[in-house]
Amino acid sequence: MPLNYAREERSEKEEKQISDEKIFALLHPWIHRWFSEKFQKFSPPQRLAIPVIHENKNCLISAPTGSGKTLAAFLSVINELIHLSVQNKLENKIYCVYISPLKALGNDIERNLEEPLAEIAAITGQDLKIRVEVRTGDTTAAQKEKMLREPPHILITTPESFAIAQSSKQFSQHLKKVQWVIIDEIHSLAENKRGVHLSLSLERLQEWTDYVRIGLSATISPLEEIARFLVGKRYGKVLDPLSADRDPWRDCTIIDARFEKRLDLKVLSPVDDFIHSSHEELTRNLFKMMHDLIQQHRSTLIFTNTRHGTEWVVHTLKEKYPEYFNVIGAHHGSLSKELRLDIEQRLKRGELKVVVSSTSLELGIDIGYVDLVILLGSPKGVSRALQRIGRSGHKLHETIKGRVLVTDQDDLVECAVMLKGAFEHQLEKIHIPKNCLDVLAQQIFGMLLDDYTYADDLYEIVTRSYNFSELPRDLFEKVLEYLAGEYTSLEDRNVYAKIYYDRETGQISKRGRMARVIYMTNVGTIPDESYITVKMGEQRIGHIEEAFLELLKKQDTFVLGGQTYKFRFSRGMTAQVETDYSERPNVPSWFSEQLPLSFELALSIQELRSELAEMFAKGAPPGEIRGFIRSQLALDARGVESFYRYFYEQDHYAKIPHRQKILIEFYQDGPKTWVIFHALWGRRVNDALSRAMAWIIARREDRDVEVCITDHGFALAYEGKVKVIEAFDLLKERDVREVLEDALRESEILRRRFRHCASRALMILRNYKGRRASVGRQQMKAHILQHAVERMDEYFPILKEAYREVMEDAMDVESAQKIVEEIRSGKIEIEGLTSATPSPFAVHILMHGHGDIIKAEDRQRFLQRMYERITSKTAS
Repeated sequence: MPLNYAREERSEKEEKQISDEKIFALLHPWIHRWFSEKFQKFSPPQRLAIPVIHENKNCLISAPTGSGKTLAAFLSVINELIHLSVQNKLENKIYCVYISPLKALGNDIERNLEEPLAEIAAITGQDLKIRVEVRTGDTTAAQKEKMLREPPHILITTPESFAIAQSSKQFSQHLKKVQWVIIDEIHSLAENKRGVHLSLSLERLQEWTDYVRIGLSATISPLEEIARFLVGKRYGKVLDPLSADRDPWRDCTIIDARFEKRLDLKVLSPVDDFIHSSHEELTRNLFKMMHDLIQQHRSTLIFTNTRHGTEWVVHTLKEKYPEYFNVIGAHHGSLSKELRLDIEQRLKRGELKVVVSSTSLELGIDIGYVDLVILLGSPKGVSRALQRIGRSGHKLHETIKGRVLVTDQDDLVECAVMLKGAFEHQLEKIHIPKNCLDVLAQQIFGMLLDDYTYADDLYEIVTRSYNFSELPRDLFEKVLEYLAGEYTSLEDRNVYAKIYYDRETGQISKRGRMARVIYMTNVGTIPDESYITVKMGEQRIGHIEEAFLELLKKQDTFVLGGQTYKFRFSRGMTAQVETDYSERPNVPSWFSEQLPLSFELALSIQELRSELAEMFAKGAPPGEIRGFIRSQLALDARGVESFYRYFYEQDHYAKIPHRQKILIEFYQDGPKTWVIFHALWGRRVNDALSRAMAWIIARREDRDVEVCITDHGFALAYEGKVKVIEAFDLLKERDVREVLEDALRESEILRRRFRHCASRALMILRNYKGRRASVGRQQMKAHILQHAVERMDEYFPILKEAYREVMEDAMDVESAQKIVEEIRSGKIEIEGLTSATPSPFAVHILMHGHGDIIKAEDRQRFLQRMYERITSKTAS
C-alpha cells in the first residue's frame, strides 16, 4: 500500500509548495474570507491535509489535541458543500458521515460545525442550507422521522448507530452516495471490537459507493498499521491471487504532525525517601505540591487512574483547602451524563479552577482552555501519558505542560522512564484485534438483511477489512455453519438458524421474518455489564464489579466491607464466598480498575535497569550513578535521590533483575512460602505466565497455589513443598498458548467473556420481542451454552473467539511466548535467591497482595519494618 507521508520536517521549497495562498486557492472565497478573519494561518495538519482531501485521497491525520485536525478534515467537505449550495445543487442526501466513539464528542462536533457555518452565513448574508444532524441512541423517533424526509448533509454518529442506519430499510438509501467518512479518535476504536465492527461497516458501505476515508488520531503508533485499519484492502482473499502485480491495500496519505508542540514535562516526588517518610508526611507533601501547582495556573486538569482515586483527590483538596469548595469538580464514568456535561461546560466557561478525572476526559471532548495537566501516578504508557497531558495548551502553538506526581518508588521509576520515552517519541504499538468471529457473525447477519449473496463474494468483502485480512477460509465457513443452524443440537437451547446457506451454489440469504428487528435491537459490541451480588449462603454481603469477578479463581481471597472473604464459585450474577480469617487477600478489590503497564514501557524500564545494574557491578561511585540518573530522566532533586536509593538498596541486598535476568526470590513467611518472580513485563504478560504456572503446578501436584499479579512481577504462595522451579522448567518447554488454553477452561474470565461473545454473535439475544434479558439471565444461558458447545465441538467458532479474546486482548500471550522463548534460548538468564526478608523490589510486589487489608498508614509502617530488616541484614 503506498503510504505517502507528509511530515512537519519540510524544506523551504516544500514549505512554499503548500503555502497559505495555494491552499486558499483551493477554497471557496467565502471560506477564504471567514478563515482569514478567524485564524492567523493554517496549522501544520491543516496545511498538509487540506490539499490531500481536496484531491479526494484517503488520509490519516495524527496530531495533538488543539492542533486543528478536526477542522482540517471538515474544511474540504464544507468547501464542496458551499460550492453546491451556491449553485443550488445540494441534493437531499448524506454527503459526509462523521463517526465518533463518544456521543458527547459528536455533540461537540455538531456545535463546532454549526458555528463556522453560521459565521460564514453572517459574513456573506446567504443562507447556506447545509444541514448537520446527530444520530445516536439518544435521537428521538420524531427526529429520525424528520431525517428520513430531510437527511442531513453531514451526519454525526457512533459506530453502533452507523451500523443501524446501514440496516434501516429506508434511511440506508440516503447513504448510497456518501462521499466522505471521517472517523475521529480512531485509535480508541482500533484497539477494541467496536473498531472491528466499524471496519466491516466501512466495507459494507464500500459496496454501495466509493468514498474518501479520513482518520483523526492523537499521538499513536505505528501510523502505518492504523492507516491500513482505516482504509482496508482493494482486494480480499478471493481476488488477491489475481492481483499479484498490485499492492492490495488502498492508498493512504499519512499526515504526521504528532510531535509538533513543545513539551514541558517533569516528574515530581513529594519526598526524598518514600520508605522512611510517614504516611502523613507523604500525603501532606503530595497535596501541598498539588495545591501549589493549581495556584500557579489558571485552570488545571488532574488525572487519576481510578474513579475511587478521583473522589479521594477531590475530597482531600476540599478538606485541606476549603477555597476549592466551589471551583473543583469530579468527572468519571460512574457519574450521570448530565453531571459530566455540567462539569465540562463549567470548566469551559472558566467557572472551575480544577477538574479531577479518571479516564473519561482523555478523548477530545471540548473542555476549553487548560494550561496544566497533573498526572497523579503512572498512566502505564507513553501514548496514554501524551494523550492526557495533550489536553493542556489547547491552542496551536502553545507548549504542552504536564507534571507527574508520584506516590511510591515503583511509580517513580515508571513515570521517569515514561517521560523519557515521551521526549524521545517512543510510543507503544497499538494492539488491534484480528479475526474476531463473534463480530463477524453479527455483521454477516446484518449484510444479508436486504439481499442474498454468495459465500465467495461475502468472503471477499470481509477479507478487505484490515481486521479480517488474514482470516482463513475454514474459520469463515465455521461461522457460516453456526449461522445456518448446522449445529442442530443448539435448537434445544433456543439458538436457531439465522441464515440459509446452499453449499452447492454458495448462495446465502437471511432467514426469518424478524431478522431485521433482531439485528437492529441487538447490534453492537459493548457487552451488558452489571454488579455481582456476593453471598455467603443466603446472606447478602455486598456487590463487586463483574470485571473484578473475572480475576478470581477458586480459593482467591479479597476484601469487601473491611472483611476478608474466600471465593468458592459463581452462578449467574451471584458469587458465593466464605469468611476467611487467616489469609491476606491476594486480589485487591481495586485491581480490576487498574490500567496495565504497557509491554514497551516495561521493556524500557528493564533496559534502564540493565544499565544501572552494570554501573553498580563495576563499582561506579554514587555521584556518577546519580549523575547518570539525572541526565537520563526528567526528575527533580528529590526524585533523583529516591531513585538512587531504591536501586542501591536492591543491589546491596540482592541483585537488580533486568532485561537479561529474571530473579526468582524465595521467602518464608511463617508456614507459607512465597516465590516471587521479578518479571517486569506488565500485568497482561504476567497474568498469562502466572496462570500457566499455577495450572502446571495444579496438574503435577494436585494442589492449588495462591497467585499475586503486578506489573513488576508475580508471586506464588503455598504451604508445604511445591516444585516451583520444575514447573517453570516445564513451562519453558511448552507452547504458552496451549498451556493457557488448558488453564482457562474452568476460569471465571472465560465464562464471562463467552457470554460477551455469545451476545455479539446473537447466540444470546439481549432484546427480543420488546423484552430485555437481564445480565443474570444472559449469564445463566451462556453457562448452559458453553457446556453444550464444549461437548459438541471444541473448535466451535464463538468458543474459539472467547479463548482468543482472553489470551490476546485481556492478556498478552504473544509477548508471554516471546519471553519464554528467550528464556529457552538463554537470552534471558534465570537466577534464584533465598532470603529471610524479601528484597526491596520484592517488598513492593508483595505489598500488592497486602495492600487491600492494610490501611495506607499501616502499609507505610509495614514497609518501614521490612526495610529495617533489610538494612540490618545488609549491615551485618
